[in-house]
Amino acid sequence: MKVLNYGSLNYDYVYAVDHMVSEGETLSSLSMETHLGGKGLNQSIALTKAGATVYHGGMVGEDGDQLLEASRSFGVHTDFITRHPGRSGHAIIQVTPKGENGILLYQGANGKNSEEKIDQVLSAFGEEDILLLQNEINLLGSIIDKAYEKHMKIVLNPSPLNATLLKCDLKKVSLFILNEVEGEQLTGESEPEKILKRMEILYPASEVVLTLGKQGSIYAGKGKRCRGKSFSVPAVDTTAAGDTYTGYFLASVLQGKSIEESIRTASAASAIAVTRKGAVPSIPERKEVEAFLNKYL
Repeated sequence: MKVLNYGSLNYDYVYAVDHMVSEGETLSSLSMETHLGGKGLNQSIALTKAGATVYHGGMVGEDGDQLLEASRSFGVHTDFITRHPGRSGHAIIQVTPKGENGILLYQGANGKNSEEKIDQVLSAFGEEDILLLQNEINLLGSIIDKAYEKHMKIVLNPSPLNATLLKCDLKKVSLFILNEVEGEQLTGESEPEKILKRMEILYPASEVVLTLGKQGSIYAGKGKRCRGKSFSVPAVDTTAAGDTYTGYFLASVLQGKSIEESIRTASAASAIAVTRKGAVPSIPERKEVEAFLNKYL
């Protein structure tokens, strides 16, 4: 069984601000830092740090050397990352003193995937292989359809959730990993239990992991319901917390751990991530997560 993460690779420009900039407002930042990120890259690195073997599919621009070098340095297989003329994707991220963030995305090379590129990547994978997706690249619907035809298991983190994603055939998704905002956008419900019940109606064949911030997270699927707690830590930057959770949860499941243990491990990894600045730099190593769990449990 192989894991393919077909997703974005970005440069993140992170600005520390007193508050989120408002319409018509000009706001001076307190500092500015550049990090590597993109939901795709974040999740690939979280998977590798959690002990999984990952192949990354995607696109970078002519400025993509650092993205490729970083991927390789963390053990991500980059055979299916292609260069495209122009700039790589990037994000402009505002971070407040409370660790809250607001993100403006520029798709760049992440939006240059073609049907031929998709076919070339998926040709190396087959039945029962895992495909992890987010929504920061183009042709997502085509990737889902073609992977489904190959009987791959499709895992979707539906972020950012927009009209393009809603046009995809999401009934083909095996596992959703989403937060309560995305859950409300998908279902029209705001309460966790109602979100999960609606997800069961809309996508009866799918498993769901719903993350709830300080309220922990809930798994629902295969006739099972399981809830895990969060960990109380001082938040510095929440940028890659969800991506860290996704990578560690999926890696734990692939390693044969129970849903309960996978949720606990993912929650711990995410808690560590929010105490650090940046996206990729905030993702903890497995040994750090294990030490954290030993301290709190």
